[in-house]
Amino acid sequence: MGCTKMVSQQFTGITRRADEALVHVGDAAWITRVARAESAQGKMSSPSRGPLQGLRFAVKDNIDVLGLTTTAACPTFAYIAPEDAQVVRRLLEAGAVLEGKANLDQFACGLNGTRSPYGAVPNAFNPAYVSGGSSSGSAYVVATGQVDFALGTDTAGSGRVPAGLNNIVGLKPSRGLMSARGVVPAAQNVDCVSILARTVSVAAHVLGACMGYDEADPFSQRVAMAFQPFPSAFRFGVPNALNFFGDALAEAAFAQAIQNLTRLGGQAVTIDYAPLSQAANMLYESALVSQRYAAIQTFFDAHEAEVVEPVRSIIAKGRQYSAADYIHAEIELKRLEKQAERMWQHMDVLLVPTAPTHYTIAQMQADPVVCNRNLGQYTNFVNLFDYAALSVPSQIRPDGLPFGITLIGRAGSDWQLADLGQRYHHATGLLQGATDVPLPEPRAMAELQTPATVRVAVVGAHLSGMPLNTQLTERGARLVGPAHTAPDYRFFALPNAHPPKPGLLRVQAGQGAPIALEIWEMPVAHYGSFVALIPAPLGIGTLQLADGTTVQGFLCEPQALIGATDITDFGGWRAYITSLTKTST
Repeated sequence: MGCTKMVSQQFTGITRRADEALVHVGDAAWITRVARAESAQGKMSSPSRGPLQGLRFAVKDNIDVLGLTTTAACPTFAYIAPEDAQVVRRLLEAGAVLEGKANLDQFACGLNGTRSPYGAVPNAFNPAYVSGGSSSGSAYVVATGQVDFALGTDTAGSGRVPAGLNNIVGLKPSRGLMSARGVVPAAQNVDCVSILARTVSVAAHVLGACMGYDEADPFSQRVAMAFQPFPSAFRFGVPNALNFFGDALAEAAFAQAIQNLTRLGGQAVTIDYAPLSQAANMLYESALVSQRYAAIQTFFDAHEAEVVEPVRSIIAKGRQYSAADYIHAEIELKRLEKQAERMWQHMDVLLVPTAPTHYTIAQMQADPVVCNRNLGQYTNFVNLFDYAALSVPSQIRPDGLPFGITLIGRAGSDWQLADLGQRYHHATGLLQGATDVPLPEPRAMAELQTPATVRVAVVGAHLSGMPLNTQLTERGARLVGPAHTAPDYRFFALPNAHPPKPGLLRVQAGQGAPIALEIWEMPVAHYGSFVALIPAPLGIGTLQLADGTTVQGFLCEPQALIGATDITDFGGWRAYITSLTKTST
């Protein structure tokens, strides 16, 4: 049965096609591309300038775009959208340009990207591996630089898992913050439209342009947003029971992530993961799965054989439960939510792996239910408990595959998560997605009310993890990220310094080298007391960075370098200290 069939009583009267406006391509990441002529005529973009002017985007193909086919990755279900989804309309009005509609796990049921008759979407770093789903195509086209951002949906992790597996950002907003009108539901009462981008700043910018209450969406909410950043000395929860399903590289990457977040001023707090894990299991192993069946009941009852496995079996399972079963499941979910509430007394944000491991496409197809369930180990509970979440890249593993972490906060913490997530992402020094483009300068979250601050560059004992770093963190300073000086500095290990310290000296152009440093942001109110701690011959001056900007930072008086060791060739203090450790062993 083809795309021209009327799909159900829920979507009646939508039987026409508009092939003249479309270009269909073989790339499994795309289902429909907007024809260039159509885009040039402005039908898929706004003629007026807006905050997203010029940004290119894709939408997951369970989100309506006026005149384009919505398939939900099921050709028999396909229909021509009579209007734009509310979120698409807001993006177009903000000046963004639509490039097309992306592949997905059928009916947004899956976390792996292989459950589509349009083909399995590969991982952007290694095509033998899954992309993650269900927003698989959205993640791939962002990671490979084909668009600037994409819309996905997220019910059980579909906007986060593919982000983590492809080295991009996945922003899952608080429930109801973005309208879901015009989205084919997976489980309507917990669905969220999600945003995938290569940087947090772009994702946050998009959120600001398309969020807002929609009275025509029964699940839209006026979310009470937090407008203060997390404390500079924040507490982050870490599950007491972690399972990486034998993936030692993922386990090591998460251990490193805990250290990374600690360097940003965080204190790790162990939390009881049991209520979160039990809630996660309920999504598919209780009467809650009937939400999936209810979402497409009319179509499914008429065309069950047209739905791919294992999606068909998962949705069909929803038929077996009674209304009483569903009520009992909701009561149990509320009980678990009350248990989980206790953990927020001890933490500001929860840290989890975005996905506990990577699977090849062959592994996923051989055991699709178990492997998919494993990918949702740390995602399924989030919407059930009405939390906000942000997946950000953490590292590229030794095997070349990405590893991402997810920061989870209470409803309304979206801007707080974006602020912390951006700091974390930029501190990694990773490239954007699967491209060779470095991260840009971080963008201040204008939505947050922050005190006046000053940025200061540190090059030695004040670096994160070094002996004097507490002089920064005690004053509420926050790590912005790594950087390098312009190539006009020489670097020295000062004699008789306790603890060991370096000296940075500005020299004539061409006689120096770029030196690694960290930029920290400190409340102006505490800056004076920090400067007062700096002993001669060190002092604070103006440093020129590699990108041509300037920042306050440590410099050394020239006469103090008599007898000092020139360590410029090491390129930074960490490399020099590491060399000493290797020499001593």
